[in-house]
Amino acid sequence: MKKTESPVNKTLAKEIKRLFIQLITDLDKAKDADLFFRDFLTAAEMDTLVKRLAIAYWLKKGRSYENIKKNLKVSTKVAGSVKKLMGKEGVKLALKKVEAEEWANKWAGRIRRIIK
Repeated sequence: MKKTESPVNKTLAKEIKRLFIQLITDLDKAKDADLFFRDFLTAAEMDTLVKRLAIAYWLKKGRSYENIKKNLKVSTKVAGSVKKLMGKEGVKLALKKVEAEEWANKWAGRIRRIIK
């Protein structure tokens, strides 16, 4: 999407951003979030966001740039730009949520095997 030539009024931009963040927060079911993002983002935009998260996750897990490039079909430059984001609070929070979900799924599987 092209940048607009005239920026939106700062107060209006702040309100629009607040509404968008609230909308994302209110999408509490995966099905609803998937529907919104599929309709609201282009396939390329969604692919970019998903790959950024995957790169950050794999970097945190210690995967090499070469492994990331090969599996996610991204350049070293893209992986390097994500690496620069790793210390940001939002990225750390997202990775913590992903790891918590991974941990929960791992233990749910173990519990299912024990119960059977």
